[in-house]
Amino acid sequence: MVKSLKELIEEIKPAVINMFRVNMGLKDGEGALVLTDYPHGEFWRNLTPGELEDAVARTLLARAVYEVSKEAFPNNRFEFHAYPMTGRNGAEPPPEVADLMKRFEVVVAITTYSLSHTRAREEACKAGARIASMPGFTAEMFAPGGPMAADYGKIKEVSEKIAAWLNGRRDVKIITDYGTDLRLSVEGRVWDVDVGLYVKPGEWGNLPAGEVYVAPLEGSAEGVLVVPKGWYPGLTEDMTLHISKGLVTKIEGGGRVGDHFRELLGLQPPAEGKEYLARRNVAELGIGTNPNAKRPDNVLEAEKIMGTIHVAIGDNSHFGGKVEADLHEDFLQPEPTVIVDGEEFMVKGKIVILE
Repeated sequence: MVKSLKELIEEIKPAVINMFRVNMGLKDGEGALVLTDYPHGEFWRNLTPGELEDAVARTLLARAVYEVSKEAFPNNRFEFHAYPMTGRNGAEPPPEVADLMKRFEVVVAITTYSLSHTRAREEACKAGARIASMPGFTAEMFAPGGPMAADYGKIKEVSEKIAAWLNGRRDVKIITDYGTDLRLSVEGRVWDVDVGLYVKPGEWGNLPAGEVYVAPLEGSAEGVLVVPKGWYPGLTEDMTLHISKGLVTKIEGGGRVGDHFRELLGLQPPAEGKEYLARRNVAELGIGTNPNAKRPDNVLEAEKIMGTIHVAIGDNSHFGGKVEADLHEDFLQPEPTVIVDGEEFMVKGKIVILE
């Protein structure tokens, strides 16, 4: 059940204070915006009761974060703002939200639908904002031993070691025991890290953090990506994405989740148009590096799990790619084997280069 605001405030207080001090590097006199979205209209009809409860709990959690922070940091200006859900990860927020994000040194976005791969986030960073994008965040992530309590110095060390090993390499092959067989090129693309420390103007990333990621070359991905049941919210059966020339061409299985993506990508019923082609783009390859991340069915946390990788579709224009889309969606791959330029990088979830 959704906890009361008072209960949430007491439960998360130490972790929220630590987040602003350590992860965001909040300084006296700086302004901080706590941003969230809320279900409205069609969402009350179309979301399942569980999805609605989750969304409402997140909106309430964001308000609790605001209440804690404005009391804990009296020398800072805090503001809370809630806006109607967009319905897609990567869809642009209302113009007034995009404008508001530019007015603060620190932005904490505890939302259901991600703002990470949007022009609004990018323009706010250009204006100097430090941004924590936290789509799908739950109060449990603040708990002792949870992904927010990880040693971010260690995550930085491990992530940078992985990125250094991968940069300059070209071809990646991903295989799993549950059917994934995907090849793609990263030639000329730069691997970057998200380590949860956003203390300089313009820095941004996820909280909880812990990943190394790259935008594969457009048109290079070929093969099959199988998303196993339980590794995406609401996914009760495996979902198979068929990929050719860097685009998703067919989706099999996945039940209700598969139906959603078949429609969203214009695969069933068949639809043409630039927006559908952009959504089908294989946009990202990421590697989890947070040892405290555990939950498989929450994408924000799951993509940080050490021993997993994730492949995203849609927009990659905000981290080195060429495709701009109104969607960015990550799909997890537990216990994969990853071969880079013919050399084993990961074997069934164990990162060989770290051993």
